[in-house]
Amino acid sequence: MKNKGSKATIILIICNTFLFVIKIIAGLMSNSLAIISDAINSLTDIVSSVIIFFAVKTSSKQADEGHPFGHHRAEPIAGLIVAIFAGILGFEILHTSIFKLMETHEHKIGIYAITVLLVSVGMKLLMSIYFKRFSHKINSPALLASSIDSRNDVYISTAALVGVICGLYGNPQMDDIAAILISFWIIYSGYKIGIQNIDYLMGRQPDSSIMEEIKKKACAVFGVTGIHDVRAHYVGNYIHVEIHIYLDQYLTMIQAHDIGKNVQKEVEAIEGIHKTFVHIDPI
Repeated sequence: MKNKGSKATIILIICNTFLFVIKIIAGLMSNSLAIISDAINSLTDIVSSVIIFFAVKTSSKQADEGHPFGHHRAEPIAGLIVAIFAGILGFEILHTSIFKLMETHEHKIGIYAITVLLVSVGMKLLMSIYFKRFSHKINSPALLASSIDSRNDVYISTAALVGVICGLYGNPQMDDIAAILISFWIIYSGYKIGIQNIDYLMGRQPDSSIMEEIKKKACAVFGVTGIHDVRAHYVGNYIHVEIHIYLDQYLTMIQAHDIGKNVQKEVEAIEGIHKTFVHIDPI
Protein backbone atom coordinates (compact mmCIF):
# COMPACT_ATOMS: atom_id res chain seq x y z
CA MET A 1 0.00 0.00 0.00
CA LYS A 2 2.80 2.41 0.87
CA ASN A 3 4.36 1.84 -2.58
CA LYS A 4 1.04 2.94 -4.03
CA GLY A 5 1.24 5.96 -1.73
CA SER A 6 4.62 6.87 -3.23
CA LYS A 7 3.17 6.57 -6.75
CA ALA A 8 0.28 8.81 -5.71
CA THR A 9 2.69 11.52 -4.55
CA ILE A 10 4.50 11.35 -7.92
CA ILE A 11 1.15 12.07 -9.61
CA LEU A 12 0.73 14.96 -7.16
CA ILE A 13 4.15 16.41 -8.06
CA ILE A 14 3.49 16.16 -11.82
CA CYS A 15 0.07 17.82 -11.59
CA ASN A 16 1.30 20.65 -9.35
CA THR A 17 4.30 21.29 -11.62
CA PHE A 18 2.04 21.51 -14.66
CA LEU A 19 -0.31 23.94 -12.88
CA PHE A 20 2.56 26.11 -11.66
CA VAL A 21 4.00 26.50 -15.18
CA ILE A 22 0.72 27.49 -16.84
CA LYS A 23 -0.27 29.80 -13.95
CA ILE A 24 3.01 31.69 -13.73
CA ILE A 25 2.92 32.28 -17.50
CA ALA A 26 -0.68 33.52 -17.25
CA GLY A 27 0.14 35.69 -14.23
CA LEU A 28 3.13 37.38 -15.87
CA MET A 29 1.26 37.89 -19.15
CA SER A 30 -1.76 39.45 -17.44
CA ASN A 31 0.06 41.24 -14.59
CA SER A 32 -2.54 39.73 -12.25
CA LEU A 33 -1.45 39.46 -8.62
CA ALA A 34 -4.25 36.97 -7.93
CA ILE A 35 -2.97 34.59 -10.63
CA ILE A 36 0.67 35.07 -9.58
CA SER A 37 -0.36 34.34 -5.97
CA ASP A 38 -2.14 31.21 -7.16
CA ALA A 39 1.01 30.22 -9.09
CA ILE A 40 3.17 30.69 -5.98
CA ASN A 41 0.70 28.54 -4.11
CA SER A 42 1.24 25.80 -6.74
CA LEU A 43 5.02 26.18 -6.33
CA THR A 44 4.59 25.61 -2.60
CA ASP A 45 2.45 22.57 -3.43
CA ILE A 46 5.37 21.16 -5.43
CA VAL A 47 7.73 21.56 -2.48
CA SER A 48 5.13 20.05 -0.15
CA SER A 49 4.56 17.14 -2.56
CA VAL A 50 8.28 16.32 -2.59
CA ILE A 51 8.33 16.38 1.23
CA ILE A 52 5.29 14.12 1.35
CA PHE A 53 6.87 11.73 -1.16
CA PHE A 54 9.87 11.15 1.10
CA ALA A 55 7.64 10.99 4.19
CA VAL A 56 5.48 8.24 2.69
CA LYS A 57 8.59 6.27 1.73
CA THR A 58 10.07 6.71 5.22
CA SER A 59 6.88 5.68 7.00
CA SER A 60 6.76 2.47 4.95
CA LYS A 61 10.07 1.25 6.39
CA GLN A 62 9.90 -1.72 8.71
CA ALA A 63 10.61 -1.35 12.42
CA ASP A 64 14.27 -1.60 13.31
CA GLU A 65 16.47 -1.54 16.40
CA GLY A 66 16.46 2.24 16.56
CA HIS A 67 12.72 2.53 15.81
CA PRO A 68 11.05 -0.55 17.36
CA PHE A 69 7.53 0.72 16.61
CA GLY A 70 8.22 1.74 13.05
CA HIS A 71 8.54 5.13 11.33
CA HIS A 72 4.89 6.18 11.32
CA ARG A 73 5.57 9.68 12.67
CA ALA A 74 7.21 10.63 9.36
CA GLU A 75 3.88 11.41 7.70
CA PRO A 76 2.44 13.78 10.33
CA ILE A 77 5.82 15.53 10.44
CA ALA A 78 5.48 16.06 6.68
CA GLY A 79 1.93 17.32 7.18
CA LEU A 80 3.20 19.81 9.77
CA ILE A 81 5.88 21.05 7.36
CA VAL A 82 3.17 21.54 4.71
CA ALA A 83 1.20 23.61 7.25
CA ILE A 84 4.22 25.81 8.05
CA PHE A 85 4.86 26.41 4.34
CA ALA A 86 1.22 27.37 3.88
CA GLY A 87 1.38 29.86 6.76
CA ILE A 88 4.55 31.54 5.46
CA LEU A 89 3.13 31.71 1.94
CA GLY A 90 -0.20 33.14 3.14
CA PHE A 91 1.41 35.97 5.12
CA GLU A 92 3.75 36.84 2.23
CA ILE A 93 0.84 37.05 -0.24
CA LEU A 94 -1.18 39.11 2.25
CA HIS A 95 1.72 41.56 2.68
CA THR A 96 2.22 41.95 -1.08
CA SER A 97 -1.52 42.23 -1.82
CA ILE A 98 -2.11 45.06 0.65
CA PHE A 99 0.70 47.15 -0.84
CA LYS A 100 -0.45 46.40 -4.40
CA LEU A 101 -3.98 47.46 -3.51
CA MET A 102 -2.66 50.93 -2.73
CA GLU A 103 -0.92 51.23 -6.10
CA THR A 104 -2.27 51.80 -9.59
CA HIS A 105 -1.27 49.06 -12.03
CA GLU A 106 -2.57 47.91 -15.37
CA HIS A 107 -3.94 44.43 -16.04
CA LYS A 108 -3.77 42.68 -19.39
CA ILE A 109 -6.40 40.01 -18.88
CA GLY A 110 -6.92 37.64 -21.79
CA ILE A 111 -8.70 34.42 -22.57
CA TYR A 112 -5.53 32.45 -21.72
CA ALA A 113 -5.56 33.64 -18.10
CA ILE A 114 -9.22 32.74 -17.63
CA THR A 115 -8.74 29.33 -19.29
CA VAL A 116 -5.77 28.55 -17.03
CA LEU A 117 -7.82 29.26 -13.91
CA LEU A 118 -10.70 27.12 -15.15
CA VAL A 119 -8.26 24.25 -15.83
CA SER A 120 -6.81 24.73 -12.34
CA VAL A 121 -10.24 24.53 -10.70
CA GLY A 122 -11.11 21.34 -12.59
CA MET A 123 -7.78 19.60 -11.94
CA LYS A 124 -7.66 20.51 -8.27
CA LEU A 125 -11.23 19.30 -7.74
CA LEU A 126 -10.36 15.91 -9.23
CA MET A 127 -7.11 15.76 -7.22
CA SER A 128 -8.95 16.55 -3.98
CA ILE A 129 -11.46 13.74 -4.52
CA TYR A 130 -8.79 11.23 -5.57
CA PHE A 131 -6.36 11.90 -2.71
CA LYS A 132 -9.12 11.97 -0.11
CA ARG A 133 -10.28 8.50 -1.11
CA PHE A 134 -6.73 7.19 -1.44
CA SER A 135 -5.57 8.64 1.91
CA HIS A 136 -8.40 6.82 3.72
CA LYS A 137 -7.57 3.63 1.84
CA ILE A 138 -3.93 3.54 3.03
CA ASN A 139 -4.43 5.58 6.25
CA SER A 140 -2.10 8.39 5.19
CA PRO A 141 -2.42 11.77 6.98
CA ALA A 142 0.14 13.28 4.60
CA LEU A 143 -1.98 12.43 1.54
CA LEU A 144 -5.09 13.60 3.41
CA ALA A 145 -3.31 16.93 3.96
CA SER A 146 -2.70 17.03 0.19
CA SER A 147 -6.39 16.35 -0.40
CA ILE A 148 -7.38 19.23 1.88
CA ASP A 149 -4.79 21.46 0.22
CA SER A 150 -6.15 20.57 -3.24
CA ARG A 151 -9.69 21.34 -2.07
CA ASN A 152 -8.53 24.71 -0.76
CA ASP A 153 -6.80 25.36 -4.10
CA VAL A 154 -10.21 25.05 -5.78
CA TYR A 155 -11.42 27.98 -3.67
CA ILE A 156 -8.17 29.88 -4.27
CA SER A 157 -8.35 29.52 -8.06
CA THR A 158 -12.06 30.42 -7.99
CA ALA A 159 -11.29 33.59 -6.01
CA ALA A 160 -8.53 34.42 -8.50
CA LEU A 161 -10.97 33.80 -11.39
CA VAL A 162 -13.54 36.19 -9.88
CA GLY A 163 -10.85 38.82 -9.36
CA VAL A 164 -9.58 38.45 -12.91
CA ILE A 165 -13.06 38.69 -14.44
CA CYS A 166 -13.83 41.79 -12.34
CA GLY A 167 -10.53 43.31 -13.51
CA LEU A 168 -11.51 42.53 -17.08
CA TYR A 169 -14.70 44.57 -16.61
CA GLY A 170 -13.00 47.65 -15.20
CA ASN A 171 -12.50 46.81 -11.51
CA PRO A 172 -8.75 46.09 -11.20
CA GLN A 173 -8.81 46.47 -7.40
CA MET A 174 -10.87 43.28 -7.20
CA ASP A 175 -7.83 41.34 -8.42
CA ASP A 176 -5.83 42.53 -5.40
CA ILE A 177 -8.78 41.93 -3.06
CA ALA A 178 -9.01 38.38 -4.43
CA ALA A 179 -5.31 37.93 -3.65
CA ILE A 180 -5.95 39.09 -0.06
CA LEU A 181 -8.82 36.60 0.29
CA ILE A 182 -6.55 33.88 -1.10
CA SER A 183 -3.89 34.70 1.50
CA PHE A 184 -6.38 34.40 4.36
CA TRP A 185 -7.62 31.07 3.07
CA ILE A 186 -4.08 29.71 2.73
CA ILE A 187 -3.25 30.77 6.31
CA TYR A 188 -6.44 29.15 7.63
CA SER A 189 -5.89 25.87 5.75
CA GLY A 190 -2.31 25.74 7.03
CA TYR A 191 -3.60 26.18 10.57
CA LYS A 192 -6.12 23.34 10.19
CA ILE A 193 -3.55 20.95 8.69
CA GLY A 194 -1.04 21.88 11.40
CA ILE A 195 -3.46 21.25 14.29
CA GLN A 196 -4.46 17.85 12.91
CA ASN A 197 -0.87 16.67 12.52
CA ILE A 198 0.23 18.07 15.87
CA ASP A 199 -2.46 15.85 17.40
CA TYR A 200 -0.90 12.84 15.69
CA LEU A 201 2.56 13.76 16.97
CA MET A 202 1.37 14.54 20.51
CA GLY A 203 -0.35 11.16 20.89
CA ARG A 204 -3.97 12.30 20.94
CA GLN A 205 -6.60 9.75 21.94
CA PRO A 206 -8.67 8.41 19.00
CA ASP A 207 -12.32 9.34 18.53
CA SER A 208 -14.85 7.97 21.01
CA SER A 209 -16.30 5.68 18.31
CA ILE A 210 -12.94 3.91 17.97
CA MET A 211 -12.58 3.64 21.75
CA GLU A 212 -16.03 2.05 21.99
CA GLU A 213 -15.19 -0.40 19.21
CA ILE A 214 -12.01 -1.42 21.07
CA LYS A 215 -13.99 -2.14 24.23
CA LYS A 216 -16.68 -4.01 22.33
CA LYS A 217 -14.18 -6.23 20.52
CA ALA A 218 -12.28 -7.03 23.71
CA CYS A 219 -15.39 -7.87 25.74
CA ALA A 220 -16.65 -10.19 23.01
CA VAL A 221 -13.62 -12.49 23.27
CA PHE A 222 -14.50 -15.81 24.94
CA GLY A 223 -13.14 -16.00 28.49
CA VAL A 224 -12.96 -12.25 29.14
CA THR A 225 -15.14 -11.42 32.15
CA GLY A 226 -14.49 -7.68 32.11
CA ILE A 227 -12.13 -4.90 31.06
CA HIS A 228 -10.74 -1.71 32.59
CA ASP A 229 -8.14 1.01 32.02
CA VAL A 230 -8.52 1.06 28.25
CA ARG A 231 -6.11 3.63 26.84
CA ALA A 232 -5.15 4.43 23.26
CA HIS A 233 -3.08 7.07 21.52
CA TYR A 234 -1.72 7.89 18.10
CA VAL A 235 1.87 6.99 17.25
CA GLY A 236 2.16 8.89 13.99
CA ASN A 237 -0.89 7.96 11.96
CA TYR A 238 -1.44 4.59 13.68
CA ILE A 239 -2.96 3.77 17.06
CA HIS A 240 -1.42 1.92 19.99
CA VAL A 241 -3.77 0.44 22.58
CA GLU A 242 -3.27 -0.62 26.19
CA ILE A 243 -6.06 -2.66 27.77
CA HIS A 244 -6.53 -4.58 31.03
CA ILE A 245 -8.77 -7.66 30.95
CA TYR A 246 -10.28 -9.65 33.82
CA LEU A 247 -9.93 -13.45 33.61
CA ASP A 248 -10.94 -16.31 35.89
CA GLN A 249 -8.09 -16.83 38.36
CA TYR A 250 -8.37 -20.62 38.04
CA LEU A 251 -7.41 -20.64 34.35
CA THR A 252 -4.04 -22.14 33.49
CA MET A 253 -1.25 -19.84 32.33
CA ILE A 254 -1.58 -21.21 28.80
CA GLN A 255 -5.34 -20.59 28.74
CA ALA A 256 -4.90 -17.03 30.03
CA HIS A 257 -2.16 -16.39 27.50
CA ASP A 258 -4.31 -17.64 24.62
CA ILE A 259 -7.23 -15.43 25.65
CA GLY A 260 -4.91 -12.45 25.87
CA LYS A 261 -3.61 -13.16 22.35
CA ASN A 262 -7.17 -13.44 21.07
CA VAL A 263 -7.97 -10.02 22.53
CA GLN A 264 -4.86 -8.60 20.90
CA LYS A 265 -5.81 -10.13 17.55
CA GLU A 266 -9.38 -8.81 17.65
CA VAL A 267 -8.40 -5.28 18.63
CA GLU A 268 -5.61 -5.08 16.05
CA ALA A 269 -8.13 -6.11 13.39
CA ILE A 270 -9.72 -2.66 13.80
CA GLU A 271 -8.61 -0.33 11.02
CA GLY A 272 -5.83 2.04 12.04
CA ILE A 273 -4.68 0.08 15.10
CA HIS A 274 -1.07 -1.04 14.88
CA LYS A 275 -0.21 -2.45 18.31
CA THR A 276 -2.24 -3.71 21.28
CA PHE A 277 -0.77 -4.38 24.71
CA VAL A 278 -2.94 -6.64 26.86
CA HIS A 279 -2.58 -6.87 30.66
CA ILE A 280 -4.22 -9.85 32.36
CA ASP A 281 -5.81 -9.38 35.79
CA PRO A 282 -7.07 -12.58 37.51
CA ILE A 283 -10.28 -12.40 39.58
